[in-house]
Amino acid sequence: MADCRPAEVEHLERRVRRRRGPKDVIVSKLSRSLSCSTARLKRTLAGFFPVVKWLPKYRLKEYAWGDAMSGLIVGIILVPQAIAYCLLAGLEPIYGLYTSFFANIIYFLMGTSRHVSVGIFSLMSLMVGQVVDREVYLAGFDLNEEGEHAGLSLDGGWNGTVVSNASVVNLTLGGYSMECGKECYAISIAASLTFLAGVYQVLMAVFRLGFVSVYLSSPMLDGFATGASFTILTVQAKYLLGLKIPRHQGYGTVVVTWINIFKNIHKTNFCDMITSAICISVLVAGKELQERYKSRLKIPLPTELVVVAVATVVSHFADLSGRYSSSISGAIPTGFIPPKVPSFELMPRVALDAIPLAVISFAFTVSLSEMFAKKHGYSVRANQEMIAIGFCNIIPSFFHCFTTSAALAKTMVKDSTGCQTQVSSLVSAFVILLVLLIFAPFFYSLQKCVLACIIIVSLRGALRKFRDVPELWRMNNVDAVIWMVTVSASALISVEIGLLVGVVFSMLCVVVRTQNPKVALLGQIQDTSHYEDLGEYDNLLVVPKVKILRFQAPLYYANKDFFLKSLYKAVGLEPLLEVAKRRKAEKQAKDQAKQAKSLDSINGNAATVLVFREPDFHTIILDCSSMPFIDTPGMMTLKMVMKDYKGVGVRVLLACCNPPVIDALKRGSVFGPGHKEMDSLTFHSVHGAILFAHDSEEAVCEMGV
Repeated sequence: MADCRPAEVEHLERRVRRRRGPKDVIVSKLSRSLSCSTARLKRTLAGFFPVVKWLPKYRLKEYAWGDAMSGLIVGIILVPQAIAYCLLAGLEPIYGLYTSFFANIIYFLMGTSRHVSVGIFSLMSLMVGQVVDREVYLAGFDLNEEGEHAGLSLDGGWNGTVVSNASVVNLTLGGYSMECGKECYAISIAASLTFLAGVYQVLMAVFRLGFVSVYLSSPMLDGFATGASFTILTVQAKYLLGLKIPRHQGYGTVVVTWINIFKNIHKTNFCDMITSAICISVLVAGKELQERYKSRLKIPLPTELVVVAVATVVSHFADLSGRYSSSISGAIPTGFIPPKVPSFELMPRVALDAIPLAVISFAFTVSLSEMFAKKHGYSVRANQEMIAIGFCNIIPSFFHCFTTSAALAKTMVKDSTGCQTQVSSLVSAFVILLVLLIFAPFFYSLQKCVLACIIIVSLRGALRKFRDVPELWRMNNVDAVIWMVTVSASALISVEIGLLVGVVFSMLCVVVRTQNPKVALLGQIQDTSHYEDLGEYDNLLVVPKVKILRFQAPLYYANKDFFLKSLYKAVGLEPLLEVAKRRKAEKQAKDQAKQAKSLDSINGNAATVLVFREPDFHTIILDCSSMPFIDTPGMMTLKMVMKDYKGVGVRVLLACCNPPVIDALKRGSVFGPGHKEMDSLTFHSVHGAILFAHDSEEAVCEMGV
């Protein structure tokens, strides 16, 4: 008995567990999830900060050189880009440096990818800039104003002086109200927007909403990036010519801006135009040399940094701003501004604008993380990536930063220069820190047209996607149409509307393709038990007396009518019409029989009228291998088809059904009470259904004989 006791106890415990209701299960799960222990706390912190897992295992001799080189190179690239992309965001250059610095440090602590570079990104900067310019305009500031504006001072207060005729607004920051000038208001909008975007991303991670990214297809994202590149190019074009044109508010930015450019073309600043032509030539030449000799070059050419350095020196000593009224970056202060809580007063104004920012930011970050993880043979946690990028937005928003994301170009640079871990991000942050503490004032004389040139040349990759359209069309014309529609909407309407149009249109394409799927009649491959599309392959054998149909989509409410029409057209027999014809013929036969009585020829005439054209097949086999699921309307349709064809002497059999389809048909009582007819209606293969159909027909014929 002693030996049997543990088995009995275990059996009783299993019975008790089986009898627990849903309420007990929920309580048990909640108690486990809310329980706290030292080990659980360590696991939670390690999951939240992956750096504590991999940093103690860091191989100094193996990884240090690659991380140092890649971090240094990316940092050098980040400095001019951080300053340049502030033009897109409508903010002062210092905030771009802050954004890049804090994002690199936070992702080092929380990210799970070893190679992704998180920081300032042109697309995010454009979307932030559109919101900032709109709110600044609505607050009554002059968007065309070029002077120094009220803003943050290094002692943590707000500079209340307002130069020119800019207005001020009262804004609540840090719990108290103050006057806020244009620069102050712009960064307050950007910080509030960034805070909300980060909160949305963390909430998406908490509620496991990462599946949202599956609706952002690759053609749609490529089209969105290309369309946004058009907008970025258009917004920066005025700086190339030195034109003072405010950014258009509303839809049709590309069209309206180009009209304004041509209207003001006579006001072109030739100093800026010549500088732009030289800078673009040098930058493009550097990129072409980099691509042509990338196998020989150990590190990327720091073309942007060289252009910025030379242009700054020339602008300073030639006094291009004073002599030719060339627009320059202006004073960039050193050091850090004390943190401030983002304005909750402004958040309701930008709550909706933060949604596309959050979705696009995490979509690019997660996709890049997974792409490089597969390339190097390690895994990333998508949910933790969402948390990481969320906090890369939440925490920096307290330090006057704007929205960040992973960037493909800089990630590829890290990968190609020997990056091994996120220690390279710390090195990049250190490079930016040196600029913030020491070198920032040296960029005072840097022309804005030079920054615009850096932005425009960085768009080459996205704009080159036009060359891939013919190949994309050959591969899949639907994907090519999605790409073109998204590009058009993003460029001609607005970036946000372009994203919405792209998502909705790509989903509609999926719906349309499942609503009107391909329906094929199948034939037998000679000397095999396999069957394929008669319209796609030659030399297939038509199975006598049997119609084999493949419906290549789920059968659901939206395509059930298409299924019926396709079935009737393919087999050439609509059962309800056939029944109606037979009834009509029977009625005519009865009428003729009455008339024939007077002529004593009743039997002969009746026999002539009642001869019906029998179908040239006795069985329809539905190949359900391409049918992943079936809903209630689809199941009722299938049940009706079986019943209607049975009325005209044709049997309908199902082959290759997936388990979800079988379960749905069982629940719908398609196989009769107790599923008695299941074995005679469903088959594991098309060939098995054909053999059964022929055997059944032979048995019927023998009984008839």
